Amino acid sequence: MGKVIALANQKGGVGKTTTAINFAASLATLEKKVLVIDADPQANASSGLGIDIHKIECSIYECLINKATLNDAVHNTCINGLDIIPSHIDLVGAEIEMLDMPNREKIMREALNCIKDKYDYILIDCSPSLGLITVNSLTAADSVIIPVQCEYFALEGISKLLNTIKIIKSKLNPALDIEGFLLTMFNSRLRLSNQVYNEVKKHFRELVFNTVIHRNIRLGEAPSMGIPVILYDAESTGAKNYLALAEEIIKRN
Repeated sequence: MGKVIALANQKGGVGKTTTAINFAASLATLEKKVLVIDADPQANASSGLGIDIHKIECSIYECLINKATLNDAVHNTCINGLDIIPSHIDLVGAEIEMLDMPNREKIMREALNCIKDKYDYILIDCSPSLGLITVNSLTAADSVIIPVQCEYFALEGISKLLNTIKIIKSKLNPALDIEGFLLTMFNSRLRLSNQVYNEVKKHFRELVFNTVIHRNIRLGEAPSMGIPVILYDAESTGAKNYLALAEEIIKRN
């Protein structure tokens, strides 16, 4: 049965979607069967994996609201072994539509039952908010990766996210673990990056991944081509970092 990992941080611009795309691609490169669920209305993970979001007929929205099955929404990507369930701008209104549904926090978890056995890893790219879709994602997940940007406001808001995780553990999903904190956009030449690294390490100790994602121009360029960085430039620092992260998580699990 596949392990479900949510990538969450309500702070935008921390490298969450970049991580979802490239971590998934690295797992697939290491011969794991991987599914990405794009649960962000901006649909950046979908376009970053080559999906034309204007042409899709079935997305995560239809699965949550119209009771389509996740199998109906699966799209193949350019990497063998890596599939995606794309998002759609309609997802913006989904939270309001879900308000009157029974067990509204568990819709994603129930939807995953039909597909869990087909994959080694299922990664859910959450939107930068702590709304009902993110609550659904965390309720469906076995663990959560929290990307933390190596910049001044890095720790701002993390306590809010940790509090949300604590509430979900106590009321909806007792098995939810923190897979780890992932430091992103690290620049070893900047004193600030090193200060943030030390601060996060001091607070969260062994929960911080050994792998650090360095600031890398190739990571920013690859999504415009609709491919992960490992296909865009396999020798780049970004590609090597995400491969190291995939190896670290496979070893942990």
